[in-house]
Parts: sequence; structure tokens; C-alpha cells
Amino acid sequence: MKYRPLGDSDINVSEICLGTMTWGEQNTESEAFAQMDFALEQGVTFWDTAELYAVPPKPDTYGATERIIGHYFKQHGRRDQVVLASKIAGPGEFVQHIRNGQTRFTRETLTEALEASLTRLNTDYLDLYQLHWPERHTNYFGQLGFTPPTETEQNLTPLVETLRTLADLIKAGKIRSYGLSNETAWGTMKVIGLCDQLGLPKPVSVQNPYNLLNRSYEVGLAEVAYRENVGCLAYSPLAFGVLTGKYRQGQRPEHARITLFPRFDRYFNPQADAATEAYVSLAAELDLTPTQLALAYVNSRPFVTSNIIGATNLEQLAENIASHQVSLSDDALKQIEAIHQRYPNPGP
Repeated sequence: MKYRPLGDSDINVSEICLGTMTWGEQNTESEAFAQMDFALEQGVTFWDTAELYAVPPKPDTYGATERIIGHYFKQHGRRDQVVLASKIAGPGEFVQHIRNGQTRFTRETLTEALEASLTRLNTDYLDLYQLHWPERHTNYFGQLGFTPPTETEQNLTPLVETLRTLADLIKAGKIRSYGLSNETAWGTMKVIGLCDQLGLPKPVSVQNPYNLLNRSYEVGLAEVAYRENVGCLAYSPLAFGVLTGKYRQGQRPEHARITLFPRFDRYFNPQADAATEAYVSLAAELDLTPTQLALAYVNSRPFVTSNIIGATNLEQLAENIASHQVSLSDDALKQIEAIHQRYPNPGP
């Protein structure tokens, strides 16, 4: 396993990150424990979670994933072996069950949310704390282009307040670093500019979707990652499992995420279907599984700090983690690029 610096921090993270959002919904606690054990055995020491999880978000599973991880640390220890990341939820209609919908990034709310996460996780600090999505209206969660808000944005937390609070949490030893998520190039540079102006710690990462069906990160944010040393933590590298090929031709495997939760359909359209078929065929030509091809591509990108993989069983987890051993040739990369030119970003 390779390890990479997390932005300008003194933290090194594994090239593969263990995603956890199925724990407490699709996975039981015992299954999650087995995944954590296996991940550490394979050198995957970077784990990512969120107060929102399990997914899909709902009141009866809010915080369930963090509690499972906390139970693991209580029973097995090993907290010192893990670089642990979590997130505070932003505002939205689908999170009215979190703090009665009061999910702004104020000093009070950030502090309250972090303390609750620390309690659930059975730890006294986080290595990385992330703003799960912006407060402001912008393009994320499947929206490719920016559409200005139709109404005046009200009650937005002053960004300076958020950044000063995060800086104080670092000073207090509650978090070691912070990052952004579902963020744009403008939003990232706005934060970095304020940090430079005010002498505050800057973010170390941006956790956004990145996969063969959605390479929108490359437009703007890839250069930011390179020039500002704020690397991508790539989530949904398999496009909700679509790039494994298991949903091809209308298949809906039992217990698979999209079978259980059809609303996660952002990677289903004629262009995405055609692109997926092309990538599956290319994988066969290269004597790789579609999963290996998709994950190895994400791993190979110079602006990616870590690739967040998730699984619902150990067989999937083993294949996903082993992708770090797959190297794509220049010819393979050219063929991937040719497919991308035919079907650019069909599933944002």
C-alpha cells in the first residue's frame, strides 16, 4: 500500500480509503467489524465516515455508522492505527432530522456536531473534519452546471466564522486538519484566499465524486489540487457500483444498493449506459475486471490523494483494495480517453 501526504498537514494517508456509509443500513455491525479488520490487514489505515451515515439518510440510522466505528475502537482498540475522517452535514430538506434542520456551519453548530461525532466514535480527536457540502446554493450531488439561486440566500454563516472555528478546533486538539466536500473550484479558492489573508490553516482536501462517468473534477479543481496542494479524496469511484457492470442491461442484483434504493439513479441514462458498456469491454480486452479498470484509473490520477472505496461484503472489499496493485499502460489510458471523448461526463 502506498501512502500520500494529506495536503500541507503532517498526516499521511493510504492510497485506498475505507468508505463506511453502508454500515448500519446494508451492513451489520459484525460485518463492519470484519471490514475494518481486513482493511487494516491490507494497510488501509485511512477511514472516512460522516454524522449523516448510514445512507440513505433517515432519522433512525442517523449517526449509526459512527457508533459502529466507536464500538470497534472500544472493543479492539487500534484507534492509533487509523487516520479517521468524518463530516458535518450541511443544510437541506433531506436532513431536517439533524439538529432540527439547523445544520449551518456556525461556531455553535460546528462545535456541537463535532463533540457528538467524537462521542459516537469513542475518540477525543479527528484527523480530518470535513464540511459535507456547502451552505450556499451551488452545483453538487449530480448537478453539472451552475444555476444562480432564484431567491436571495439568507442566514448563510459568514465564511470567516466557519474558518476561525475550524482553526480553534485545531488549536484545541479536537481535529488535526479540515477539508471540504462536494465543493467547487470557486468555493475552494474562496476558502484558500481567506485563509491566506487571515493567516488561518487552509483545507487539506476536497472530497468530491470522481469516476469514469464523472470526471468533472478535472475542470478547475484538478489545477487547484495541484497548485494549492489540496488533493482530491475521490468518492463514488465505481459510480454507485454501475462501473462494476452489475447493473448492465437492466439487471438489478439482489441486495445491491440501487436495487434497494432506486432513487440513486444519477448514473443511469443512455449515454452513461453506453459508456459503461465501452469500459466493460475495454476491461475484458485488458484482462481486467471492470472494477479493477475503474479503480486503477482513479488511483492513477496525480491530483487524487486517496480513493474512497466501499463494499457490502469482504469479496468486494478485497477486489477494491487490490486495485492499488493494478497499473494501467499508456495504451490503456489512451483507450480510456477515447471512450471519454465519445461520452464525456455522462453521469455527473
